[in-house]
Amino acid sequence: MQPSIIPDQSGDVVTEREALDWEILYLLESEPEITQRELARRMGVSVGRTNYCLRALAGRGWLKLERFRAAQRKGRYIYVLTPGGLAERKRLAGLFLRRKRAEYDHLKMQIAQLEQDAARRDG
Repeated sequence: MQPSIIPDQSGDVVTEREALDWEILYLLESEPEITQRELARRMGVSVGRTNYCLRALAGRGWLKLERFRAAQRKGRYIYVLTPGGLAERKRLAGLFLRRKRAEYDHLKMQIAQLEQDAARRDG
C-alpha cells in the first residue's frame, strides 16, 4: 500500500507519516509528560499507531524515552526531543507553513471569485 500524500501548490509533498511525525514532535516539545493515550486522542489515531510512531522516532534518534521517576505508575515515560528531533520538527514545520500559505492564497482567490459571482447575481 502506498502512503497517502498531501500535495500543495508549491510542489512540496507532505506524507501522512511526516504529518504524524510533525504533530507528535510538536506536542511532545510542549508537553513531554503527555501519555500515549492522550497523544493518540489528540491526533485522532489509535494508541497502537501512536506507540509505533514513537518507537520509530526514537529509532531515528529524534526522541528519547525516559522513565518518569516521579510518576506513581512506573510505566510512565517522559519524552525528550533530541537536537535531531528538534531539527526535523523545524524542517517539517517549514513544509507545512509553505503548504498552508499556498492553500490560504488559493482560498482567498476562490472567495474573491465567489463574492464577484454573488454580487453579479444580486446586482
